[in-house]
Amino acid sequence: MKSLFGYVMIMKTHKPYVAMLFVQLVYAGMAMFSKVAIAKGMNPFVFVVYRQAFASVALAPFAYFYESNKSALLSFNLLCMIFLVSLCGLSLSLNLYYFAINYTSATFAAATTNTIPVVTFVMALLLRMESVSVKRLHGIAKVLGSVVGISGALVFAFVKGPPLKFMSHESSISKESVETSLKSSSTRGEWVKGSLTMLLANTAWSLWLILQGPIIKQYPAKLRLTTLQCFFSCIQSVFWAVAIERNPSAWRLGFDIHLLSLIYCGVGVTGITYWLQVWAIEKKGPVFIAMFTPLALIITAVLSALLWREPLHLGSVGGALLLVGGLYSVLWGKNKEEGKGETNEQKLDKPKEETILECITHH
Repeated sequence: MKSLFGYVMIMKTHKPYVAMLFVQLVYAGMAMFSKVAIAKGMNPFVFVVYRQAFASVALAPFAYFYESNKSALLSFNLLCMIFLVSLCGLSLSLNLYYFAINYTSATFAAATTNTIPVVTFVMALLLRMESVSVKRLHGIAKVLGSVVGISGALVFAFVKGPPLKFMSHESSISKESVETSLKSSSTRGEWVKGSLTMLLANTAWSLWLILQGPIIKQYPAKLRLTTLQCFFSCIQSVFWAVAIERNPSAWRLGFDIHLLSLIYCGVGVTGITYWLQVWAIEKKGPVFIAMFTPLALIITAVLSALLWREPLHLGSVGGALLLVGGLYSVLWGKNKEEGKGETNEQKLDKPKEETILECITHH
């Protein structure tokens, strides 16, 4: 009984850590559920429509009850801006992501997610929204980390090397079902196409993150903003999916892995993990959240090897290490830079909403 009480006390004192472990576990499940659903025949563009619909329905009640007292005026010009940002960010990114995962693997999808903070930093630097000083150690760390992180993504995508045989035992899932689930990523040409598309999806997501800053200044109700963007993304994706998929049976849902994946991604990922990250950011800050991002890659790689017997290659491991190393280098440089700027009053007066949305580094 004493030991049980001790565990409960540890859980209470380490709530942010437990929350972030849970978030990364959910994100790992998202990559795997999405891969299985699409490999089992669900059209990726139809998947996006339903996912965004589930997300909108799940977020709408919370947006209404939790932010009903928050004053945020929605003008026509702002509404058009939100619509365009949803199109360029959410709709484009998610459609590219689910198209790409059909030709790659869940592990690759989880790995390239680690490039989002790096790509976001590079894009912000090009748009002059971010500054860097190469004369200081933290500036060098940010630049070097960006180069290493992007190089790691390219190595992971295009350098295979010999397979690692540390997991050679039989899986509980039959070999036939594994081959079926991974058949779309079997050829080299399709893998390259999927890899490049996945990197484009991450770039679009990074652009969406950057564009949130100006919008939040005009519309500070974060949850209502997220719900509205999910709804717009759903409508936009409907037109794209209908143009691509004309077969009515492709839109039919049953009580199967397709429906489970949609509920998991729409409600679990977009709803639950969003609020857990917002809560943890208020406790520990955005850098704390981003530091847990590589855990989703590790969990996905292990589960994919155990359940699907997905081969893990030496080149992929090397690329993953470069990815994680580059990510932590950028985060370290960013943390040091913000620490030095804490004495500046303009830094202290910076709105908190910008950093809250920067933590949403998964599709």
